[in-house]
Amino acid sequence: MMNFYKILFFLTLMFGTLMAISSYSWLSMWMGLEINLLSIIPLWKDSKNLYPAESALKYFITQSLASSILLLAIILSLNLKEFFLETFQFLSIIMNSALLTKMGAAPFHTWFPEVMEGLNWMMSLLMLTWQKLAPMILIFYNYQMSQFLLIIILSSTILSGILGLNQISLRKILAYSSINHISWMLASLLQNQMIWVIYFSIYSIITINLIIIFKIMHIFTLTQLFNSMNFSKSMNFPFSLNFFPLGGLPPFMGFFPKWLVSNNLILTKFNFLSILLIVFTLITLYFYLRISFSSLMINFYESLIFYSKKINFKIFFVNLISLSGLLACSLIFNYF
Repeated sequence: MMNFYKILFFLTLMFGTLMAISSYSWLSMWMGLEINLLSIIPLWKDSKNLYPAESALKYFITQSLASSILLLAIILSLNLKEFFLETFQFLSIIMNSALLTKMGAAPFHTWFPEVMEGLNWMMSLLMLTWQKLAPMILIFYNYQMSQFLLIIILSSTILSGILGLNQISLRKILAYSSINHISWMLASLLQNQMIWVIYFSIYSIITINLIIIFKIMHIFTLTQLFNSMNFSKSMNFPFSLNFFPLGGLPPFMGFFPKWLVSNNLILTKFNFLSILLIVFTLITLYFYLRISFSSLMINFYESLIFYSKKINFKIFFVNLISLSGLLACSLIFNYF
């Protein structure tokens, strides 16, 4: 049963995010981010595990540094009476760097996988979805396509693919996957913000689906994943397919937002950026395929002893929602 203080801090966590994205001044946006930061750390408290304390310390130090840089940029922008173009661009880079650090985008990403490794699945879900919301929207308020953001987009998609190749922890794999999706979300903010809403919503649905299954089956590493799948052939195949939407493989649901972003980039004459995003996303798709093929074929063994194990209805239902992306995409395509 959830403790009362966790319910209180969860509500203030949501309040801080909503305050940050709905404020009219940069100072109140900064206050909302600070409320969010101070509310999430008590939620990580676990009497049975000491690793969240280490993750909380890493997270607090990184977020405090980013908040200090953001506050410095806000104070400088308020005190400068005359804005020159060079000054505005310099302050914009400082402000965006702080927000990108809070979000975990590359090359400001080194804290993110380490923090994720010490959390349980529910807190990992919070880090992968809700905590991305406020910094992303604040970047949109200060958004202009520049060489700096192009470097951030390209470094996020390149580094996430390369660094995710040799991971065996599912939490780190999802962390590097999140960094890759951040690059696509930043590219989607170029012209059409509705594409970003669709992308973030579908990414959240796919991530929630995977993490609920990991939590129910108590899986944290690839070895545990392969061993648990061997006892239920009826769950092995549909569960292995859940990694394909996360990589954006058609005809699954994750392909739809990537198609929208690529189409929007081509229409706005960012052809080279679209090609690079697609090519380097194939690296992340490669280690998703490697996980799925390993659980289906390479590491799969069939025991001579029959285990009568019932299929968990929650897992089956969540899989059904996620894998019905072909029908959802076909219906949504009619409106575009």
